[in-house]
Amino acid sequence: MVNVGRSNDSCRKTVTMKKISVTVAAFLFVLPLLAMGQDTVQVSLQNFIERGMENSGQISYEKQNVNLANNRVQQARSNRFLPKFELSTQHGVVPGVVSQRDDLKKDEYYLDPNLENDWENWAVFTRAEVSAVQPIFSWGALKNAVRAAQSAATAAQEQFEKKKTDLRLRLFELYQSYLLTSEILTLLDEAQAKINDIEKKIENKQKGGDSDFDDSDLYKFKVFKSEFGIRSAEIREEAAMTQRIWNYVLQADDNTVYKPETNFLDPVSKEIKDLAFYRSNALSERSELAAVEAGINAAEYGMKAQRQQYYPTLFVGLSASYANTPNRPRQDNPFIINNSNYASASFGFGIRQNLDFLSARADLEKGQIQYRQAKFLKEAAVEGIVLEINKAYKEASLSNVKVKKTDEALVTSKKWLRQEQLDYDFGMGDTKDLIDAMQKELELRVQLKRRVFEFNKDMADLYRKSGLPIMQIMNTNN
Repeated sequence: MVNVGRSNDSCRKTVTMKKISVTVAAFLFVLPLLAMGQDTVQVSLQNFIERGMENSGQISYEKQNVNLANNRVQQARSNRFLPKFELSTQHGVVPGVVSQRDDLKKDEYYLDPNLENDWENWAVFTRAEVSAVQPIFSWGALKNAVRAAQSAATAAQEQFEKKKTDLRLRLFELYQSYLLTSEILTLLDEAQAKINDIEKKIENKQKGGDSDFDDSDLYKFKVFKSEFGIRSAEIREEAAMTQRIWNYVLQADDNTVYKPETNFLDPVSKEIKDLAFYRSNALSERSELAAVEAGINAAEYGMKAQRQQYYPTLFVGLSASYANTPNRPRQDNPFIINNSNYASASFGFGIRQNLDFLSARADLEKGQIQYRQAKFLKEAAVEGIVLEINKAYKEASLSNVKVKKTDEALVTSKKWLRQEQLDYDFGMGDTKDLIDAMQKELELRVQLKRRVFEFNKDMADLYRKSGLPIMQIMNTNN
């Protein structure tokens, strides 16, 4: 019986080993497939902004305003050549005519006052009419209308450039936020390792019956650990949200993960220049000012075009008409026309004058108001830009100081933490002091990364409001 039991145990061990072997083999087979199923793609800041611009529905929407403005230019240009060129046709079925007089030819039926319809003779009636008008001289009204439309198209293009610049700034901030969360997650992992190490030391003191051990030390540490866990969970959720936004911006599929080409969040390399540099560049390069300037030109040309309503327009016209009905004879008398069977044409010069001077005056006053409004808008825009530059310059300068001072504080906190760890290891330190030092060091490390993020964001905003490409802050050569 003993041998039988050993035999059964041996069989069970053999079966178990086979199951383990099959499981390991299956795992080793599936693992490469899982690795192959998901690709990690590193994206530079430039590529991230470019792809975000390409995938933006907002940019596609704003582009249509430019297309509409260009379409209005084409419409204004088309009004210079044959603004009226029409063709109209009429068709129907009509009865023929019959005359009881034998002395009249068919082309003389108009002389028969008793001419009657022939209800037994039906035919198809067809008539075509063509009319065309070509302005010759309009006192510059058409030319100014085209120029006004072109200036409006320029304004629309500049407004579109502003939208693109604003989106580039938001994409820059999104890229920097990914780097920020990555850095903070790394800090959390390092802090978690330190927390675990301190927890082991406290437990060893508790188990070893150390006379210096106090239960309050353990409770304080547990409270700190729980609070750290809450903050850690919040940051990890923020990181997950940032990843989802990245995937949406880059239109990533389920098998692709996009990450920055670097995992380090460092201050931008561009030094802050004098305020006058940014202000002068903003006043010469901001697309908003270019759009307002184009709007002023559009209003001026529109006002000139409205003024031409007081003057007559010289034009040439063409009119032609043809009608044919087989069962109704054409009448050859030039004073008599058979409306169902004839051909005629006319060509000549004409003058067109708008006699509604009250409406013309009101339209002109409207154009003058719009022109003055556009000029005042430029003054307001300049004032607003100057205020924006001053505020952005202050924020960037202050952020720069915060980064430097926080870095100095972090260096000091690391020394403090190192001293507290040594004191605690030699039994001379206090748990509260160690926790305070570790907490302050972690807070400063996280704070430094956040302030680097704020500094980079403020620098990008300063360049945006100065009309400078935001990518220049990453390059010290420009």
